[in-house]
Amino acid sequence: MKKIVFSLVFGLVSLVLLSACGDDSSNAAQEPATDDVKVEDNEQAENEEETKESNSSDEAAEGSDDIYFKDNEVKINDFQINITETKVIPVGEEGNEYGEKPVFAIWYETTNLSDKEISPSIAWISVFNAIQDNDPNAINELEVGMLPDMDHLDSQMETIKKDGTVENSIAYELDDLETPVTLVAKQGVAGNEIGSQDYEIE
Repeated sequence: MKKIVFSLVFGLVSLVLLSACGDDSSNAAQEPATDDVKVEDNEQAENEEETKESNSSDEAAEGSDDIYFKDNEVKINDFQINITETKVIPVGEEGNEYGEKPVFAIWYETTNLSDKEISPSIAWISVFNAIQDNDPNAINELEVGMLPDMDHLDSQMETIKKDGTVENSIAYELDDLETPVTLVAKQGVAGNEIGSQDYEIE
């Protein structure tokens, strides 16, 4: 049977290794013997705090260049995804032969930047949510549909070598044919949002 249900990928999302941030901060307490020592220690502590804040700002600025979603490209610590094509596929047409709704299909390339085991499908699902903002009361996340390109039937779960790139595709079931699709990217399943981009339904 040709119907390929892509939702099985969700069951593997738990395999994604989430990035962890460490906090190496430590505190030391001393009781100075004299008032002069106390003043000197306070000044030193203030200088150290200013230096720490300055370094934190520099690290944040540097990180913002390395982790982003813009211009059809998302990059986090472990991998990079480039969106190469998008289109709407009506019910019954190639790529949506068995669907009950039109779908928004996306073709993309995933590059593994790490030594971790990363596949195109897991990488995508761990970063992106697709939303159609057509509900005044709730966030309308779109459901994943059929695999729109049978050429990716085998490659969607392939393990990508470090610095290697593998093509894949994914489709989301549309609730209407007017509201744009918004892709929201996060730094891993439970990570912070790093950007979003709207795609017109064409």
